[in-house]
Amino acid sequence: MTSRRRLTAARRKEKQNQKEGKSPGFDQAGAQQYAPPAFLLVGKLNRPHGVHGEMIMTLMTDFPERLKPGVEIFLGIAHQKAAIKSVRHHNRGFLVALEGFGSREEVDQLRNQEVFVSAEDRPPLPEGEYYLHQILGLQVVSDAGDILGIVSDWIETGANGVWIVRDESGTEILLPDIDDVVLNINLEEGLMTVHLLEGLI
Repeated sequence: MTSRRRLTAARRKEKQNQKEGKSPGFDQAGAQQYAPPAFLLVGKLNRPHGVHGEMIMTLMTDFPERLKPGVEIFLGIAHQKAAIKSVRHHNRGFLVALEGFGSREEVDQLRNQEVFVSAEDRPPLPEGEYYLHQILGLQVVSDAGDILGIVSDWIETGANGVWIVRDESGTEILLPDIDDVVLNINLEEGLMTVHLLEGLI
């Protein structure tokens, strides 16, 4: 139902929001509200490569093809604006050069900076795939008609992702992000329909 790599990257961004003191808001009834993010995490600058301002970049996106010369990116917690000058493949990542950074010494200050793009520029997803922020806050109902709670988080495990569903009392249910459990996601109605396998609750 969802892309594991995409959800993992989105979860990293949520942790970044927590570092910055940001958190989901609440409506008047006390229900948690999840606003769409302004930025999406696409990678991390590791260290300089060579002497001409290139840096090794770890990819954290399902769409590396959108990282090309001229594309506007945002660096670190402050979301410092920059533009890609050149990009080429390197092992499992990229070698990236940025406009205005022409030497090893200049890019050394960018070590370990996370790289974001504007959420407004995110590409559309294939049918049946979703961004994490679209699913957080959905009401979860079973195929038997029982209301189970609200999707509050997603975590990565060794085999598959897991949705955390929280009811009004704060009790959490862990639901595997697999097709046998997640039957349908309806963004227009704000619903996730699930099948409860034996032993889930």
